[in-house]
Amino acid sequence: MDSKLFPKTKTFTEESLKKQFRISEFLAEKIISSVAFLSIAVIFLIFIFVFKESLPLFSSGADSKALTEAEAKTNKPESYGATAEELKPETYGAETEELKPETYGSESVSNDDLKPESYGDAPKEDLTVPSTDETMDAVSQNQEGEDKTWSTFFTTEWVPVSDNPRFGLLGLLIGTLKVTIIAMLIAGPLAVLAALYTSCFASKRVKEIIKPVIEMLAAFPSVVIGFFALMVLASFFQDVFGYDSRLNAFIGGVAMALAAIPIIYTISEDALAAVPKTYTEASLALGASKWQTAFFVILPAATPGIFAALLLGIGRVFGETMIALMATGNAALVSANPFESVRTFAATIGSEMAETVFGETHYSVLFFIGSLLFIFSFALNAVAEFYVKGKLLKKFQGK
Repeated sequence: MDSKLFPKTKTFTEESLKKQFRISEFLAEKIISSVAFLSIAVIFLIFIFVFKESLPLFSSGADSKALTEAEAKTNKPESYGATAEELKPETYGAETEELKPETYGSESVSNDDLKPESYGDAPKEDLTVPSTDETMDAVSQNQEGEDKTWSTFFTTEWVPVSDNPRFGLLGLLIGTLKVTIIAMLIAGPLAVLAALYTSCFASKRVKEIIKPVIEMLAAFPSVVIGFFALMVLASFFQDVFGYDSRLNAFIGGVAMALAAIPIIYTISEDALAAVPKTYTEASLALGASKWQTAFFVILPAATPGIFAALLLGIGRVFGETMIALMATGNAALVSANPFESVRTFAATIGSEMAETVFGETHYSVLFFIGSLLFIFSFALNAVAEFYVKGKLLKKFQGK
């Protein structure tokens, strides 16, 4: 009777509290760890490959010339046994008579008469093969051109295909920064305010509609957004503002803002929703209105997450290729006017990589630009990880 009213309490021993080994958990843990380390290794290998292709830019012309001379010496046809002068065609039986051109009729044709036909007084083209010294001089001139590549990096002219190629990166850098700044000025406030409304003011039913709709924008392919900017936004804003260049940095910035808004909105909304409800209840209990609580309590408390969302949005815009190709005009112009065409780093790689010759200076410069984009993205993520978590998070948590 007593045992039915008072169930027996289970006693825990030291042995029963020890973690039991389960093979399924062990395998799942190892697989997840392996995938994580493999992902990190693949990222580093990609960076090493991109940087390796740009290494010829860091080699000097003297080394390249010496290497070219060594290759020229070694690239001779192989010979076995006797020299080429001693080689004669094999003959069978009696020696053959001297081969002469066949003649038809009684008159014989001399070698002077066997000349190619020429029309007019066109000069004859020199078909003689240049000597080895002349070839080496031409190669050395090309290497001198490669040495001058670095000096052209700090110019504003991007003319990669010409007798005097110039690889001015300043124009591309300014174009990339212009488009990124315009895009973030549009996407940042819109995405953060939309996340604040969804988190603090919208009803549960409205929230279930707005959030999936905005996040669906992230699934749109870049080419669709670029096509929309090319056909619709460019004509609309040109009619409104009346500028000359139909495709420019402003159109590219507006189109890239459409691509960055879903990323910034999603991360910001998650950061706002993670703020403890006690903050809201305490603020409302002290007499603050709903919007005062949202802007002066919830928003500052979620600042680290919002800051990380903005940094990821910048990374998305900085490396965008297809929208930049279709909406910015692709002209490396240096100007502060937002309504002039620009060219970005990513668009340059996307448009010219397929037209370069493997191993050329132009080819190496494009990979060098890719390395710069990789380093920028890595630095941006490092700032978001260490600065946000290391300083801002502690500051707002009062540590």
